[in-house]
Amino acid sequence: MNGKGAIWVLSAVLCAAGCGQQAAEPTAALAEAGKPGAQVSGESALEEVRRFVALGPKEPGTAGAERAAAHLVARLREIGVEAEIQEFRDQTPVGERTFRNVLGRIPGAGGGILLLGSHYDTKTGIEGFEGANDSGSSTGLLIELARVLKRNGPHPLEIRFAFFDGEECWVEYGPGDGFHGSEHLAAAMEVDGSLRRIAAMILLDMVGDGDLTITIPRNGTPGLIALAFEAARAEGVRKHFSLYPGHIRDDHMAFFRRGVPAVNLIDFCYGSAPGKNDYWHTAEDSMDKLSAESLEIVGRVAARMVEELLRREAAAEK
Repeated sequence: MNGKGAIWVLSAVLCAAGCGQQAAEPTAALAEAGKPGAQVSGESALEEVRRFVALGPKEPGTAGAERAAAHLVARLREIGVEAEIQEFRDQTPVGERTFRNVLGRIPGAGGGILLLGSHYDTKTGIEGFEGANDSGSSTGLLIELARVLKRNGPHPLEIRFAFFDGEECWVEYGPGDGFHGSEHLAAAMEVDGSLRRIAAMILLDMVGDGDLTITIPRNGTPGLIALAFEAARAEGVRKHFSLYPGHIRDDHMAFFRRGVPAVNLIDFCYGSAPGKNDYWHTAEDSMDKLSAESLEIVGRVAARMVEELLRREAAAEK
């Protein structure tokens, strides 16, 4: 998932304080009918996760990862979203490997870009690892969000979807180990000039836990962090969102470090009991731990954030 190992103690403190509540079922207090958030289906997102997880391991550079990339391109095209594979090679601790980012696009009326991201690769070297939450949940939800946003177009901003390969490390997060896909895309966009057109980058990671506690890290743009909490409050699900006590290294950092406004919606409190994160990177990360309600909660919040960013863009153009 990301470079969280270095902040393990902080996660235990947070989980002890914030985990343990069961995910609330969607209520009538959520987004108004007709709004993008109200159209997000947790059941549809969960079905996308099931289909994706059923493909098997997706370790970078393997046939499984190639199948996963092809699946994502096919699903995006089936819902009417332009899609392509960005293939590249990069050095890792185990030699040079081939990586494949999957990129989707909904054209916009203006020149700006709103980027939504998730990683789709699975951790290497874990026997029986499904990666249902890490990376299946965010990948399935991102497909569901693409469906909703495509239906609600046209938009004043171009909306792009990035399914990153190579987020997981082989040995230890650092130069040449981990975050390969996001670093490659950010660097490529910097070269072609499109990076400066990104109005905001919203990353999803580990968002399906039935015991939902979204732990937004502090290494993000304050305005987007505030917007996430505002959206959660408006959706009636504020209790499932908290501010992490420190930083979390994840795919948003490649963009945030280059000056792009970015935020990470992540639940790094994924365990058998409060104070534990013992399902993360283990064979316990399985489909039975996930909840359609949790996926819908995060999806509705993300969609409301997108709606507000699009509204601001439209207002600025008047």
